[in-house]
Amino acid sequence: MKRLAVLTSGGDAPGMNAAIRAVVRVGLEKGLEVLGVRRGYAGLIAGEFCPLGARDVGGIIQRGGTILGSARCSEFEAEAGQRQALERLHQQGIEGLIVIGGSGSQAGAYALARMGFPVVGVASTIDNDLYGSEPSIGVDTALNIALEAIDRLKVTASSHQRAFLVEVMGRQCGYLALVAGLTGGAEAIVIPEVEADPEALAAELHAAYERGKPHAIVVVAEGAYYNATRLAAYFQEHQKRLGFELRVTILGHVQRGGAPGAFDRLLATRLGAAAVEHLIRGEHGLLVGWLNGEVAATPLSEVVKNKKALDPRLLELARILAK
Repeated sequence: MKRLAVLTSGGDAPGMNAAIRAVVRVGLEKGLEVLGVRRGYAGLIAGEFCPLGARDVGGIIQRGGTILGSARCSEFEAEAGQRQALERLHQQGIEGLIVIGGSGSQAGAYALARMGFPVVGVASTIDNDLYGSEPSIGVDTALNIALEAIDRLKVTASSHQRAFLVEVMGRQCGYLALVAGLTGGAEAIVIPEVEADPEALAAELHAAYERGKPHAIVVVAEGAYYNATRLAAYFQEHQKRLGFELRVTILGHVQRGGAPGAFDRLLATRLGAAAVEHLIRGEHGLLVGWLNGEVAATPLSEVVKNKKALDPRLLELARILAK
């Protein structure tokens, strides 16, 4: 192998740049030429390649986001788009591709792998919903950003004896909400994996007040049916009966934009380096992730067909500790 390419796709995650840096510098160390693909799969179809040298990735390890950019690309979901991307790779003489991203990105990587192109994925998504890595790049930083917000809101909630809803990201996975709520000392947690009842939630918050708590924090996953907006509307509609309203803070994309912490920088560096090593050894069609305390590779065929499950023990622990 003489030439490889790297792209970032899907939602950005703190640590993506650290992974790019590792891919480039390890690739150069192995005598390879490394090209970056701008704007993810959309850029791959359009042929937006750029050479990456050691200095091109200098000073990016501490930066959030991705220097290569990312974009949604419905065109790549069709076989015609995938074949056009494949043609672009062959035109550039690229012999291996590294895809840094989450579930949708790795589904795209699998599509190229099924066409016979050497692809290795790197697990990167703040949602932590990707089978084959626990956690993925960006999760730790996103959690700490959410946790800081919860800590700050708890101060003002206690000052005014109010109840706050804090909505975090995660799409249809409740991991961010569950862990942020558990480590932030939330009185209740609402996630997509467990059906929520506004009346039961109101009872929990009343019970917390009766136990002498000066505040109530509810952490809600954006993918839950009763997200922050719906819960707030329900409590406002029934305010006279329930006796209180809920103040809402939706963190949104602020969780993605932070500078990666030490854990995510190290994780991204190790996964990016491992991805290059796998390609050089002729091992591809894999996702490189973190399992059981070490770098591990999982076939992309397993990644795309399996769904990561939450640990129900964490939810039970959060319920117990909220008393």
